[in-house]
Amino acid sequence: MTASTDREPAGYRPADRQDPEGVAGRLAGEDSSREDVLTIAQEQAHVSVERRETGGVRVRVVTDEGPVLYPVALEAETVEVTRHPVEREVEAVPGPREEGDVTIIPVVEERAVLVTRLFVVEEIHIRRTRVTETVEVPVTLRRQRAVVEQLEPGAAESGPGEG
Repeated sequence: MTASTDREPAGYRPADRQDPEGVAGRLAGEDSSREDVLTIAQEQAHVSVERRETGGVRVRVVTDEGPVLYPVALEAETVEVTRHPVEREVEAVPGPREEGDVTIIPVVEERAVLVTRLFVVEEIHIRRTRVTETVEVPVTLRRQRAVVEQLEPGAAESGPGEG
């Protein structure tokens, strides 16, 4: 009788192998009259985890500042004031009016005739001109970036500013 070197557990018998000496039957207790001794080998594995420091990383956030020319649209408005004589009699004081981009403000005076009458003496015309200009204004912008440093074993315990 020979022992198997495959190290199979006791009672293991694959369907495709033959058991010429009836070892499987003796293990199951079918033939207990024979005093044959069968040596069974058993292997055991033990797995353990060992923590070892192999290094570390330090992450810093750095803020960079830099001037940037930022385009800005500036808008300016100028007015042109002109006087226009009218000399027209009116029944009531007229209000300001707009004609296109011109605002017209009537100037009225009372004149003594046998009766009092209103005359528009002049009109003041105000014309608005709008100018838009794009200029570049310097602006300081901030941007953050992360710096990752690889540390050697034992250096991970030091705090910021050390080492």
